[in-house]
Amino acid sequence: MNVSRGLPADLPTDLKTIVAPYYFVPGPSKWPLLAGVSMLATMFGASGWVNGAAWGPALNLCGIAAMLLTLYFWFGDAIGESEAGQYSQRIDYSFRWSMSWFIFSEVMFFAAFFGALFYARQISMPWLSDLDHKFLWPDYNGHWGNTGPAGVVEPFQTMGPFPIPTINTALLLTSGVTLTIAHHALRAGHRAKTAIWLFATILLGATFMGFQAYEYMHAYSELNLKLTSGIYGSTFFLLTGFHGFHVTVGAIMLSVMLYRVLRGHFTADHHFGFEGAAWYWHFVDVVWLGLYVVIYWL
Repeated sequence: MNVSRGLPADLPTDLKTIVAPYYFVPGPSKWPLLAGVSMLATMFGASGWVNGAAWGPALNLCGIAAMLLTLYFWFGDAIGESEAGQYSQRIDYSFRWSMSWFIFSEVMFFAAFFGALFYARQISMPWLSDLDHKFLWPDYNGHWGNTGPAGVVEPFQTMGPFPIPTINTALLLTSGVTLTIAHHALRAGHRAKTAIWLFATILLGATFMGFQAYEYMHAYSELNLKLTSGIYGSTFFLLTGFHGFHVTVGAIMLSVMLYRVLRGHFTADHHFGFEGAAWYWHFVDVVWLGLYVVIYWL
């Protein structure tokens, strides 16, 4: 049942959000089911693709497209409900807790990858290079970036911090500043200033991704550094690649927020959609600082 029917239809959106006394519960929705089916198709397609099945690529791409369409309409419904004044302050609290737990899950996600890197560098490699294993691999040394105990990995060069990783660090740190300026402008009611600084943040994120794509091409063509380059190559591309994926998702989120800012959806007091995207972007910034130190310097 839609409990918002008791509110006057001509009540301003801001006032609806403030006075709504209920906790809005949406009716039955088809989007969760469609999202599940889309993810299932995506994973089946991916498994078929890597195993050489002819139907794998098509099913994988169809699943991804279906998931993107589902998210578009699902979030569109949520935005429509918000703009209709159906969300009270209680819903705002729920969104904040939900976003907090989501970011916490992302922290654990990257913690697992950092943990794998730590285990490989600080436990496995010293163990394989100790005196007991010299009889099996006499030429093996435990330095990071080696070609493995048996020498089965093609020789490669490791990736240093200059110049692209350092430039990308400056880009992400600057994007955090521009996003904070945009947030303060929104809280002050300066919509045009918010849009300008938010666009600058998105542009910095896109530039970051461009430099990372160039870094990958440089790694493959000039350093012979690939995903198959032992534990160094796998952890390098796993950590930086998943972070790049998160930057892409964050840029898409901020682009949606920019569209909503231009449409006048947010007010100085009610703009958690913007804040949630900003939280995510700052999280991406912090993760990159860890990657920059651990991957490129240590």
